[in-house]
Amino acid sequence: MALDQLSALLACAILAGLAIFQAALAAGAPLGRMAWGGGHTVLPKKLRVASAASVALYALFAYTALAKADLAPPLINDTVTSVSAWVLTAYFALGIVMNGISRSKPERLIMTPTVLVLTALYLTISLH
Repeated sequence: MALDQLSALLACAILAGLAIFQAALAAGAPLGRMAWGGGHTVLPKKLRVASAASVALYALFAYTALAKADLAPPLINDTVTSVSAWVLTAYFALGIVMNGISRSKPERLIMTPTVLVLTALYLTISLH
C-alpha cells in the first residue's frame, strides 16, 4: 500500500471518529466543552445544527482523501480533487491555530493534536 493511500485511510478513520463525536453533540450529548470554543456543556440549537452539518462535511473531506489517493473516483475531475486536497490541508493547518487558542482546555488538548495529525496526513496525500 502506498503512503498516500495509508494516509487517506488513517485520515478517514480520524474523520469517522470526529463525525461520531459531532453526531453525539448534535444529539445533545454533554460534550460541548471539547468543541465550538467550549462555552457550553450541551450545545444550543444553532451549534447542534452546525455539528450535524459537520458530519456531512467530514464525509466529503474523507471522500476527497480517498479520491486523491486513487481509492475512489475523483471529485468532478483530478484538478478539482487535487485543489480540494490542498484546501483541506490549509483548513486543517488553520485548525491547529484555532484549536490551539481556544479558551477551552479540553478542546486545546484533544482537538489541537487531532488537527495536527490531519494536517500531516492531508499534506502527505496532497504531495502524492
